Amino acid sequence: MGGGGRVTTAVEHGVVPGIVRDVGLSAPLPHLAPHDDTGRRAAQAWLLVRLFTEPLGLLTLDLPDEGLPATALADAIEREYGLGIRERIARGGGDPAAPLVGGVRVPGVAPFLARRKEVLSDAPPITVVLCTRDRPDALATCLDSLLAQQYPSFRVLVVDNAPSDESSAQVVRAAAERGPVDYLLAPVPGLSHARNAAVVATPGEILAWIDDDEIADPHWLAEIARALADHPMADVVSGVIVPAELETPAQVWFEQFGGHSKGRGFTRAVFSPATAKTQSPLYPLPPFGTGANMAFRPRVIERIGGFDTALGAGTPAMGSEDTLAFTQVLRSGGTIVYQPTALVRHFHRRDLDGLRRQMVGYGTGLTAAYTALVRRNPLVLFPLVRLVPTALRDVLGGGLRTATIREDFPRELLSANRRGMLRGPRAYFAGRRQDRQRIKSAQP
Repeated sequence: MGGGGRVTTAVEHGVVPGIVRDVGLSAPLPHLAPHDDTGRRAAQAWLLVRLFTEPLGLLTLDLPDEGLPATALADAIEREYGLGIRERIARGGGDPAAPLVGGVRVPGVAPFLARRKEVLSDAPPITVVLCTRDRPDALATCLDSLLAQQYPSFRVLVVDNAPSDESSAQVVRAAAERGPVDYLLAPVPGLSHARNAAVVATPGEILAWIDDDEIADPHWLAEIARALADHPMADVVSGVIVPAELETPAQVWFEQFGGHSKGRGFTRAVFSPATAKTQSPLYPLPPFGTGANMAFRPRVIERIGGFDTALGAGTPAMGSEDTLAFTQVLRSGGTIVYQPTALVRHFHRRDLDGLRRQMVGYGTGLTAAYTALVRRNPLVLFPLVRLVPTALRDVLGGGLRTATIREDFPRELLSANRRGMLRGPRAYFAGRRQDRQRIKSAQP
């Protein structure tokens, strides 16, 4: 994120904190109006800057009362991403000195698009797994985005986790009339149970995972396939998650805390045993990925023993089944590729109470995942102890976790996150007890 001053979070007199827009550099740049589509005044613009559909970064700009002229927008983009843009134009045979305001042109097909076309000519089948529970409206929106994928060979498997009614099943049946959408009932509550049910139902398939409160970019699957093709050794591909909207203070505060990427940004990264000295597989900050945007090659999840059913949404630990899975892949000698062109948009929690619960959940899940690791292998405790100084710096201030928060960020949210960390070990063992009871109750 670049540009702009302090993040505005007040919603007063019809003013919203921000509007979220894509800005494609292949067309003439627009004048940015100071209001959203409904006419409400917007304090800032959060712009996903793209060149030939490739996302380059998320740029934040203040919006004056008269709006932002195209020339001012071009200057801001140039300051933040100019070098990378000029390099891409030159590789495509265009004029790297041409002004951005009128739109970028290259002769023929841009290299980024040419490589995508090459990947799509031999695209592997991908199964998109979408786990859901009692959120039919969000599910329908997510399915709309998946059925709009520009990818030749995929299907969607909706895993309905312990539903209270038939509403999600009805959404799936309607979507199946428009495209390749299948339904799977997972009766035992808990996200990890839903994930594992999907793994059992899809042997030998590439699995791409998305949450039901997200929408996928039209090129999401194509960019996952690009990463798999460019990195044959990759066991896992993770992608970037950007906000779908920023209409409330809580949504902006979540982005200040780092959002889902927490400093990972828009630069591709590869993690493997060879990179362990650069970033320990035991310390996911910036994260190796997130369960809301990840893909696994066949049999990788089975190799690590599946997702831990004492972790994840629907358990006392509240999350981090994905974090544990990434760590297990790396510790078993695997490779994770972070591919920021594989992009989805997330609808953040809109209210402070929801964000507070999320912050507690992040803290609880993290230390619960560490507890799971130590339970499996007590010797892991020693490298974890060596990471304590780094962790304390990030938790107490001065590290990545607090580097982007502003003066208006509620400090109670940081306290909530720390409280969650203290709860994690006990929550993990409570989750194991709960899990045994759930499995017993689900048996006929």
